[in-house]
Amino acid sequence: MQEIICPNCGKAFTIDEAGYADILKQVRDTDFERQLHERLELADREKQRAIELAETKAAGELQKAAAAKDSEIQALKAKLDAGESANKVAVELAEAKLAAKLAEDAAKLEAEVAKKASEIELLKASIQNGEQAKQLAVTEALSAVERERDELKNGLAMATMERQVSEQALEEKYQQQIKDRDDAIERLKDMKARLSTKMVGETLEQHCETEFNRIRATAFPKAYFEKDNDARSGSKGDYIFRDLDVAGTEIVSIMFEMKNETDGVGARKKNEDFLKELDKDRAEKGCEYAVLVSLLEPESELYNSGIVDVSHRFPKMYVVRPQFFIPIITVLRNAALGSLQYKQELALVKAQNVDVTHFEEHLETFKTGFARNYELHTRQFGEAIDEIDKAIARMQKVKEALLSSERNLRLANDKAQDVTIKKLTRGNPTMAAKFAELGEGGDEPQ
Repeated sequence: MQEIICPNCGKAFTIDEAGYADILKQVRDTDFERQLHERLELADREKQRAIELAETKAAGELQKAAAAKDSEIQALKAKLDAGESANKVAVELAEAKLAAKLAEDAAKLEAEVAKKASEIELLKASIQNGEQAKQLAVTEALSAVERERDELKNGLAMATMERQVSEQALEEKYQQQIKDRDDAIERLKDMKARLSTKMVGETLEQHCETEFNRIRATAFPKAYFEKDNDARSGSKGDYIFRDLDVAGTEIVSIMFEMKNETDGVGARKKNEDFLKELDKDRAEKGCEYAVLVSLLEPESELYNSGIVDVSHRFPKMYVVRPQFFIPIITVLRNAALGSLQYKQELALVKAQNVDVTHFEEHLETFKTGFARNYELHTRQFGEAIDEIDKAIARMQKVKEALLSSERNLRLANDKAQDVTIKKLTRGNPTMAAKFAELGEGGDEPQ
């Protein structure tokens, strides 16, 4: 844009490049024509002054010559008048000389006039040639100006056409984008009007899952993207995304939560109402990032502007619209690829530490098993010794019992050997009589 100050009112106003170029061309053409006319008029005046000067000079010279001749004639007449009576012959001779002189002077004057006339003609021819050269220069200048004007007009027309084509293309592009957005808004409004809150949420989840599965094979061949079905902690997210490299090292992990609302169904929710629970799910499931895919607060310019970083509220958390679902995965994955080397080195160190830990665990397991077996062996050995001691004690008791029985048997034998009929019948007359009767019939038993 150019700023121009009006010479009459002194006010400043701005015009575009095309208007400025048009005004500049008009001013330049007008000034050129004015200068051309002024130069032509100046050349005409100079030519007229040269002609008038030549004519004035010739007339002056003629007047001077005539005045000189008149003075000579007057002088001769005076002389003739004074000496007429003296000599008519002298007068006639003088008149003859005067006539000859006058004829000679007239011839010279005519030659001078002819010379001046030829000079005037030459001057006229020169002026005419100058006018022709000037006309040719003017014609060439006009041609150059016209060519430049035509080129400027053509360039301006081309630029105008290109600008119109570009503006038309941009307008068509934006009109198409506006139409697509309006169609999407109408579809969403129609969908929200027909579905319940649960169905809207499920539809948003299905939409995100479909979008991911559409590019899974090409963009994320080794990625894990499944629903979170682990509700042991009392809550769960919607989807978990984990991407691994060829060695199995985790590149990035994201906990996703999809939220939507339906007009007229329950109280309207805000995105902030779900951030705390999402951060809890992210921490419990061991994910690095958390993303809320939300259609809540549809009139919010903040959330409609694109990817919103809410890490000031909860670490590594973002809120996006559904159209930014794939871009946020790509952005976080590409950002994580920069630290993949460090993660691989860390995984290697962890693997080495795990190997050492496993060795130590195996050693501890061996030591624990050996100690347990030793303890079992010691306990069983002690129990065996105890059983042996108990068996020995029982055998000792049996021995003692046998010894006691043998002693009792010996005592019984001694008592049996010590038994006699007299001792048996002592104090028992009945038995004594019986044995007496038996004695009469035979010897008395010993």
